[in-house]
Amino acid sequence: MHTADPLFQPDLSIVVPVYRREECLEALIGAIGEALDPTNRDYEVVLVNDCSPDNSWRVIEAICQTNPNVVGIDLRRNFGQDNALITGLRQSRGRYVAIMDDDLQHHPRDLPALLDKIEEGADAVYADFRVKRQKLWKNLGSWFNGKVAQFVVNKPANIYLSPYKIIRKEVVDMICTYHGPEPYIDGLLFQITSRITQIPVDHHPRYAGRSTYTFWKSLRVWGRLAFSFSTRPMRLVSWFGFAFAGLGLLLAVVVILYRLLFPEHFPPGTVGWASLMVALLVLSGIQMLFFGILGEYTGRTFLRVNNKPQAAIRGVLNETRTPVAASEEKVLSAK
Repeated sequence: MHTADPLFQPDLSIVVPVYRREECLEALIGAIGEALDPTNRDYEVVLVNDCSPDNSWRVIEAICQTNPNVVGIDLRRNFGQDNALITGLRQSRGRYVAIMDDDLQHHPRDLPALLDKIEEGADAVYADFRVKRQKLWKNLGSWFNGKVAQFVVNKPANIYLSPYKIIRKEVVDMICTYHGPEPYIDGLLFQITSRITQIPVDHHPRYAGRSTYTFWKSLRVWGRLAFSFSTRPMRLVSWFGFAFAGLGLLLAVVVILYRLLFPEHFPPGTVGWASLMVALLVLSGIQMLFFGILGEYTGRTFLRVNNKPQAAIRGVLNETRTPVAASEEKVLSAK
């Protein structure tokens, strides 16, 4: 049912970060309508253009002109997926907020199932893909990222960190209180609640184009998880330091005793330069690794203290319009 009340809260907000997906957006909005129209749920779609170099923003403008329940946000530069997501989350108004990709690999037909599951009482529900249609290195990266999340934010081992999920609005509001320059939605979510579950869904072929998520972008996301939400990596470095110091002390004692007890094994002129250089290289490499980890923490603290922005918005379309009921979208679009 349509209402003119600006405080009207739809049942569902769907936040989609957009980058190089001009050919997918109309099909995505159509698929969302086909999935939610039969449910008679009120919903809105928030499309966040992360300064895409193609015509994605023009397509979003055209969609917003004919679909009052689609909100378009245009960022001034490319800030990254999670920065675009948290910008869209702040614009969302639904009782529940779904997050999904823009290429239809996360199919909207699974939205009703996600809604039904979260209404059972969970704070968040992940879509657990039965078979992942992506490259091997991405599957390995997802596995490794999950292991890091178990160590850093106490993620349960059975939960898959899927980019397709649904979250309660009150939890979304807590996520949006984070103002650091490098947000990571999954890390923030696990810091806020443990009432998280998942349901199995299919991972579909990409509608068009190819993945814009490179290895280096994945590494950047891993860095956000590893260094932005816990001091455990620093503690691990400390334990490594103690372990290597103890090992060095033990070896020194062994060498001294061996030299005293078996001096014949150390003839004059024995220098051992090769062993010394190998030891120096190994220990220097370990030290550089540890300094790098400390540098990550220092750098992230520096950026946060200097108020590096999460995002900068160029413009918002349909910001003040009231989301319409699913059953009314086709009628309004036809006028």
